[in-house]
Amino acid sequence: MQLNTKRLVLRPINANDKHAILKYRSDAEANKYQGWIPKTLDDVETFLGKLSAEFNVPDTWFQLAVVEKNNNELIGDIGIHFIDEQQVELGYTIAKHKQSLGFATEAAKAVIDFLFSEMKKHRITASIDPENIASVALLEKLGFRKEAHFVESLLLNDQWVDDVIYALLAREWKNL
Repeated sequence: MQLNTKRLVLRPINANDKHAILKYRSDAEANKYQGWIPKTLDDVETFLGKLSAEFNVPDTWFQLAVVEKNNNELIGDIGIHFIDEQQVELGYTIAKHKQSLGFATEAAKAVIDFLFSEMKKHRITASIDPENIASVALLEKLGFRKEAHFVESLLLNDQWVDDVIYALLAREWKNL
């Protein structure tokens, strides 16, 4: 499975990506809202080993590499959690030096469109820290609506944090 946008190629992440993943994912400040911040290549290899090798398997995560077309640089990733046959959850990370350039929006739009149009999924959700203002803005720009706010419901990086759930239905995406 591969998706192409104007500036990006979205392809399955693989073991050859481990150095690039460590580089952008290990920045603790840039990724402070993430549940996983690797410290070593072993951490990345363990993470990659837990991912599904197959796309669209219920109760698994599948990770796409976000690669810039013009220089073939891996600048982020999009995780797709196939909750069941009809529902998925998205997560995304973009390297700090590539944030605020529209790459997350471009990549997320392509994935959302594929999941609804090609895969015929019914609902896509995203779970984020409400203090992650950039992520909130991205989801709202894409048409997601806030469905729930759980107070101190996740223990991330040794701190209890809130969790906000955003969601989007296929029929809503179609009407945007």
